[in-house]
Amino acid sequence: MHAGALALVLLAVWCFVVALAGGVAGLVLGNLRLPVVLLAATAPAAGAGANIGISAVAAAAAAIVHVRAGRINWRLFAWMAPPSIAGAVLGGVASGALSSGVLLLVIGVALVWFGFGFLRDPAPPPRAERGTGLAIRAAVVTGFLIGLLGGLVGLILGSLRMPALIRYVGETPARAVGTNLVVGLCVGVAGVVGHAPSGVDWTLLAIGAAASIPGALAGARLSGRLSERGLLTVVGAILVIAGSVVLVQGVLTVA
Repeated sequence: MHAGALALVLLAVWCFVVALAGGVAGLVLGNLRLPVVLLAATAPAAGAGANIGISAVAAAAAAIVHVRAGRINWRLFAWMAPPSIAGAVLGGVASGALSSGVLLLVIGVALVWFGFGFLRDPAPPPRAERGTGLAIRAAVVTGFLIGLLGGLVGLILGSLRMPALIRYVGETPARAVGTNLVVGLCVGVAGVVGHAPSGVDWTLLAIGAAASIPGALAGARLSGRLSERGLLTVVGAILVIAGSVVLVQGVLTVA
């Protein structure tokens, strides 16, 4: 059975807050939402499926704003989305072979590392010419590896893909935000399809999605008002928080 009405209301409020923060930074932050979803879910697997679905809806809502503002690199998306989806599917198949606790610790350390890096130096990486000279090979490789990690632990991991787009691929922060959300949408849809045979808590998905849409839209609009340095500072702070949460989850899982 589901949790009581108060728990469902708290879930809706939390989904709104997470989507608002994620919309600003170009992240879906499923790892921050997952513990609350699981508390209200009928079963852990069904809750995980609902969480991925909520992430996909939140990403879609925020992406609409970024599409209209021209903050998505569709060529980069075309290179990064397919390997991200393939990695997520492969990771899902192999998820029982590796310790999820150890993987969460690795992901948490990476998120905190990237987050402090953006806080320490919020200046965008220099490029000879904005919008050109992107490292497409890095986009393909990081897309696959992050998708694989996400599939192994049941997360979209846009929080890892975002710093990869900026630091390794060389995309501008504003366009990395939008591009990351669209890739995350594709990975999220694939995740829901993958979880469907084992069951998805559709009630929680509906409640979480309905609450996430206005939060994601508001956050995406705020993102367009920030300078590049300001945006990277916000992203850095969110990555540190998200990474700390993942580290705690990893420690609890290992223990």
